[in-house]
Amino acid sequence: MTKQVAIVLAGCGVFDGSEIYETTLTLLRLDQLGIGYRCFAPDVAQHHVINHLTQEPVEGEQRNVLQESARLARGDVSPITELDADDFDAVIVPGGFGVAKNLSDFADQGDNMQVLESVKEALIGFKEEAKPIGLMCIAPVLVPRLLGEGVAVTIGHDPGVSGAISAMGGLHRSCGVEDIVVDHEHRVVTTPAYMLATRISEAATGIFKLVDRIDEMMG
Repeated sequence: MTKQVAIVLAGCGVFDGSEIYETTLTLLRLDQLGIGYRCFAPDVAQHHVINHLTQEPVEGEQRNVLQESARLARGDVSPITELDADDFDAVIVPGGFGVAKNLSDFADQGDNMQVLESVKEALIGFKEEAKPIGLMCIAPVLVPRLLGEGVAVTIGHDPGVSGAISAMGGLHRSCGVEDIVVDHEHRVVTTPAYMLATRISEAATGIFKLVDRIDEMMG
C-alpha cells in the first residue's frame, strides 16, 4: 500500500503563511518517491496580512488560514481537525512565518509561545504512535511545545531562534542549509531551508534529504 504523509500548512506566503517554495519542494519530492500526501490547515483567522511586495502589514484586511492554504494546495486541503494520525505514516510541517504567527504565537511570545490547540491535538498522535515528524525552516520551534523537552532539532544557526528553542527545553544543533538533523529516538527530522537558503537549489537539497529520510523511517 502507498505510504501517506500529512502536510500541515499555515497559509500562503513566506511572511504570513507557509513558505511556498518549501511546500512545493516537499510535495515534489514526495511525488517523485511515489508517496501519497494530503494537506491540512487550521480554519482560523490569519494573524495578519503582509504585502509581500513591501513586506508591510496590510491594515484592515483579514484572511483565513485554511482558505489561504487552499491557494497553495490547489484547493485540495482539509481542516486540521480532520487530521488523524492513524490515517498517515508521517507528518511534515513546512516553514514560513505563518508557523510563528498562525500555528503558534512564537512571533509575539518567543520562548513563552503556545501552539494552536488544534495543531497540537492533530500532531500529538504522531508522537504517541512513534511516526516520523519532519519540520523545516522556522517550524522546529514548535517541537518543545509539541513533543516535550530533549528533542534535537535545527533551524540552522540563528542565535535568537536557537536560543528560544533551548530556553523551552529543546536541543538545538547547528546545521548547514543543505543538511538535516535527525533525532532517532524521537523520530524527528529537521532542516534549515530558508532560514539559511539564498537559492532555491540550496533549499531543495536539504528538503529532499528530509523527505528521503522520512521515507526511510516510514519503512
